[in-house]
Amino acid sequence: MTLERRFLGDIRHNPANVALLERLTGLGLPDAWLVAGCLFQTVWNLQDGHACNRGIQDHDLFYFDGTDLTPEAEGLWQQRVDRACADLGLVIEVKNQARVHTWYAEWFGQPYPALADARDGIRRFLVAGTCVGLQPQADAEPTLYAPYGLDDLYQGVLRPNPLCNHRDLFRGKAASYQARWPRLRVDETLPAPAGP
Repeated sequence: MTLERRFLGDIRHNPANVALLERLTGLGLPDAWLVAGCLFQTVWNLQDGHACNRGIQDHDLFYFDGTDLTPEAEGLWQQRVDRACADLGLVIEVKNQARVHTWYAEWFGQPYPALADARDGIRRFLVAGTCVGLQPQADAEPTLYAPYGLDDLYQGVLRPNPLCNHRDLFRGKAASYQARWPRLRVDETLPAPAGP
């Protein structure tokens, strides 16, 4: 079994992931992806024999709309998603990747480039192995985007992302992950991208 097949199977163990992928297709978010902790933390929980959704609080939806970079427009999408998913009892964050560069430096004290699409945002998570996203398809498997591959995710290796190489932020994030999944190990060698 390829790691891609394994990953798609693993994330389906978490009912929240299944529900969000099903609903995402009908929400109308442009260039929409399910990303973040709900995916890679499901994998780590399963590997460690925990409940698949143990401690998962990150249910993030990325989209890309370069025509309206206002927080108000993003807020309207957030309200629409909240209404459509209210019965799931999840905290879901909806983020327009076209506007991240307008607030990132103020929040994190680091520069951030304007992005070209939602996948550009997935490419820039602090920990390279957590750069994963799924885009639902109407009559097919979700499209998986993992620009650094899935090896580090399944081997429990935490490496900094060369596209967002902010070591202090990376070390803080890695320490947080290790506190919850102690078998994870840090390797500060920069990885090479797995593909386009």
